[in-house]
Amino acid sequence: MSSRERILGRVRRALADVPREEAPYEEAVPRDYLREHGDRSVAQTVDLLAENLADYRAIVHRCTPADLAPTIAGMLAARGAKTVLVPPGLDTGWLAAADAERIADRPESTPHELDEVDSVVTACAVAVAETGTIVLDGSPDQGRRRITLVPDHHICVVRVPEQVVSSVPQALERLDPVRPLTWISGPSATSDIELDRVEGVHGPRTLEVVLVGEDQSSADVTA
Repeated sequence: MSSRERILGRVRRALADVPREEAPYEEAVPRDYLREHGDRSVAQTVDLLAENLADYRAIVHRCTPADLAPTIAGMLAARGAKTVLVPPGLDTGWLAAADAERIADRPESTPHELDEVDSVVTACAVAVAETGTIVLDGSPDQGRRRITLVPDHHICVVRVPEQVVSSVPQALERLDPVRPLTWISGPSATSDIELDRVEGVHGPRTLEVVLVGEDQSSADVTA
């Protein structure tokens, strides 16, 4: 008997005395919570996302699709990045203006090799305005989870407005629960008992988010 079968057997035994007429969990728990807080326009939702990202110490850039390649190139140059990790499905045009050497996302890459990479550029699955959260789901333009956890600098591109939602419930409706989801709210950080903040503990020390859309300004937002 496998571990899975043993666990499921225990669950069945624990539920043996539950009346059959009792409502199932998904019906018994009320789902009448707010889907979003406040009534915002699309532009206001994007502004809220930028504000909350910056509040989490992410660096936020806004640009049009035509300016995306030079924007990313400028970010890599400012960082002094000589190498950039590239997911297999990333739009090649995004890095057309960058001088950094492109490193492929390979399953056989070791943590040490990933740690040697200067930057990583990915897309995202969805961005949540109310929490300032970026969600990755392992799609080809985002790559495997560890490529955004080991390198010290992560550039994440968010398509505006189609990838921006107001709330977590709205984000969950767009996500596939069987995919490897990574929820990112600012650069990796932790605090000890004295509240001394340390960044880069289990992810990149620097997170830069590019909000790209036709109505975006070129202004940058920092915390």
